[in-house]
Amino acid sequence: MMDLSQLPALNAMLNAISAVLLVVGYRLIRAKKIEQHRKVMITAFVISVVFLLCYLLHKWHLYTTTGSPNTTFPGDGVWRAVYLVILFTHVSLAVTVPVLAVISIRRGLSMSVEAHRRIVRYTLPIWLYVSVTGVIVYFMLYQWFGRA
Repeated sequence: MMDLSQLPALNAMLNAISAVLLVVGYRLIRAKKIEQHRKVMITAFVISVVFLLCYLLHKWHLYTTTGSPNTTFPGDGVWRAVYLVILFTHVSLAVTVPVLAVISIRRGLSMSVEAHRRIVRYTLPIWLYVSVTGVIVYFMLYQWFGRA
């Protein structure tokens, strides 16, 4: 059985995989490889759903073991400000990703190409930003500034 304290590392890995898949999916569609693009993007979505489930499990685990669902950033000064800006933008945009991703995937699967293109113009950069900043938040919280 997995040690639940390892969930942040797993979540960072899932975010990193999602980011790579999003870039691969983008390159595939630019190369007009529609079927491969579809498979990669669905995989990115599934990985993101697994991330969300693990993230919620981590929040529950933190709450039941510490009384708070959050981890305190161990850095200070300018690094604390940088962390909080990244965290705020990450969380603010993260709440939009599930909705944007579902709409994008539905439009893509139904081959509503123009409608799909209109929304993925926003979905891709937001989803990619959230995936990458998720990894950065992990490193800032658990690696670069020591264990919280």
